[in-house]
Parts: sequence; C-alpha cells; structure tokens
Amino acid sequence: MVQYLHAVLRNALQHAVREELVQRNVAKLVQVQTPRYRVGRGLSVAEGKKLLDEVRDDRLSAAYVLALYLGLRRGELLGLHWSDVDLDGGSLEIRTALQRVNGELTLTAPKTRRSERPVPLPAVCVDALRRHRERQAEEREAAGEQWQETGLVFTTRRGTPIEPRNLNRHFYPIRERPGLDVRFHDLRHTCVTLLLGLGIPPHIVRAIVGHSALDVTMNIYAHADMTEKRAALDKLGDLLSDE
Repeated sequence: MVQYLHAVLRNALQHAVREELVQRNVAKLVQVQTPRYRVGRGLSVAEGKKLLDEVRDDRLSAAYVLALYLGLRRGELLGLHWSDVDLDGGSLEIRTALQRVNGELTLTAPKTRRSERPVPLPAVCVDALRRHRERQAEEREAAGEQWQETGLVFTTRRGTPIEPRNLNRHFYPIRERPGLDVRFHDLRHTCVTLLLGLGIPPHIVRAIVGHSALDVTMNIYAHADMTEKRAALDKLGDLLSDE
C-alpha cells in the first residue's frame, strides 16, 4: 500500500511539474522499497497436458486453450469478439477487455498500450475456436429468443458476457480433478515460462503476451527450476574440468 500510494503521489507531482504548478517533485526524494511481485508457479509440461485433456469436452475449452497457448489475460479472453478473430488467416487482435467497473460489466481498453496487439494462432488454437464456434451456434439455436447477440467469442448460454469471477469459479473444479493447485491467471504464467524455457527470445515472448516492458517478462515471470540450474552448473563444470 505504501508503494502504491507513493507511486500515485509521485506521478501526480510529476504532472504538476510539467504543468509548471510546482518547481520540483519532492516525492522523488523519498526512497521506498522495491515492490516484490507474487506470481504463481505455473504448470509443468505434464500438468499442462493434463489440463488440456480435462477441458477437451468443456463448453469453454477454447478459453483454456487460448490462455495456455497464447497467455491471454482473463479480461482479454472475455472481451474477445469474433470480428477480431481471423480463423482462415490464423490470427486474432486484442482490442478490448471485459472488466467490472463501478459495479457494471464494461468493455475497456486492454491493460496497457502494448496489450493491444495482434497474435498469431497456432493450429491447435484455430481448431479449438472452430469447435467453439460450432458449439456456440448450437447454444444460440437452443436459446431461441432468449439469446442476446453480443459478438463475443466467450459468452453464457444466452449469449451474454461472462462475469470474470465466474470464469474463475468455472476453473476451480477443473483444476481439482487432476489435482492442480493453480489459479486461472497462472495459465498465462505457464505460457510465458514455457516459451522462455524453449529458448524463445524474451522480446518475442513480450510481444505475444503483451507485457508493458521487457523487465516484466524477465524479472517477474522468468525463473529457473532446480533441474535447469543443475544442468547449467553441470555444463559449467564440464567446461572447467581438466578432463
């Protein structure tokens, strides 16, 4: 809370400096501890496969596929429109996010400027979205006059936007069946760490998931497990060995 309040005050005073309302930003003279960000551990490759098997026949299966393969945020998934998806071209555009603002579900701009981005769709995501579109057409027909057309990719069975917290609630029993102790947001974390583990350049990973800065990609999400550390030190040992 102290870090947050300091950041707000520092930014406000800096704006005042630019407007020549004050001569200097005294908040910059105050030292606060560097924030420590908490992220989940994410899923291993084996756990990721278990999750994909678990959601294969779920009505929101495609949402989990996109979260895991593309690292989309919850709000980006729920704010995705079919008009922003090109299945034939294999790509989608992140333009809006669904959030609850002042008690109402609202389509807003994504989290940061870099969050508005084009994202290529691998074949597995295209297939998942095609199946989802067919399922949604069946739900539209079943709902009849109760269907409310929003153009959203992921909706309730009546076509209305999905409450973001309800997506979390939907995920709870899914993760528990295979014994996975992760949050929905950790699927995004999994995407980032697995891409980095494959040796994908950090700036490419940042562009895919829409991080505001490369520091976020590397300092918050990139971490090595004991196996990777041991392998690295074994390589160093071989290099320095006399044999």
